[in-house]
Amino acid sequence: VRLMESGGGLVQPGGSLTLSCTASGSISTFTAVSWYRQAPGKAHDAVASISSEGRTWVDMSVKGRFTISRDDVKNTVYLQMNNLKSEDTAMYYCAPPRSVYDGSWNWGQGTQVTVSS
Repeated sequence: VRLMESGGGLVQPGGSLTLSCTASGSISTFTAVSWYRQAPGKAHDAVASISSEGRTWVDMSVKGRFTISRDDVKNTVYLQMNNLKSEDTAMYYCAPPRSVYDGSWNWGQGTQVTVSS
């Protein structure tokens, strides 16, 4: 099952975007799905995660601004991003954290988020 990211774009500081992570099959295949971001020259950093039971985690850097959710009927995980800051500028990817941890995940194309006035 592959994951495809979409929804990125150019937004002004303080603006909002909603990213989508859509599975090619059943997203319930994964025990959890995380959103990661990668700034140029840096590693992938996890920003939010949601388990198959709906338990969520968000990084302190985005807590109160980003919300992760899932719709198993649509096989999609969302990342709602509010009050965006310039430091949120990055390529955003979704992936199952277990596969990222063991090095077996092949990253998708991602979706670019640029926060700039």
